[in-house]
Amino acid sequence: MSRIYIDKTAQVDDSVSIGDGTKIWANTQIRERVVIGKNVTIGRNVYVGPGVIVGDNVKIQNNALIYEPAKIEFGCFIGPGVILTNDKYPKAVNYDGSVRMERDWDKAGVIVKKNASIGAGAVCIAPLIIGEGSMVGAGSIVTKDVPEGTLVLGNPAKGQGKVRT
Repeated sequence: MSRIYIDKTAQVDDSVSIGDGTKIWANTQIRERVVIGKNVTIGRNVYVGPGVIVGDNVKIQNNALIYEPAKIEFGCFIGPGVILTNDKYPKAVNYDGSVRMERDWDKAGVIVKKNASIGAGAVCIAPLIIGEGSMVGAGSIVTKDVPEGTLVLGNPAKGQGKVRT
């Protein structure tokens, strides 16, 4: 018996794989080919881009934006309003003035390693890795990889010490 809850206002593509015990709340959009593990909570107004991978026991809070090709591993916390980007040099048009299409850039993702936490309103600029067990403080702008077990804060985010477990 499946114990998956999807709010009636959520938009979940038919190709999405969803693990048992997962809950997807109101006005959330989950795009094609996303893989979501078991016991995941995805809050209200969340966007999850095509092909994103979300591990078991992850919590993604309201209004988060998770752009492809992000990967969020087991036990991670993604706070409210967090943004995981996928384009380090975003532009609306190419140098010749033509409209920039998806094929005109190389998508780069944010990888959030096991048991990492990202605080409310943080922005993670791809490509980068948030190390296992690390923590990104609320409102931080992360532009470089975060080492395992490290607390980072600020704009740009800088190491402030080790995370207590």
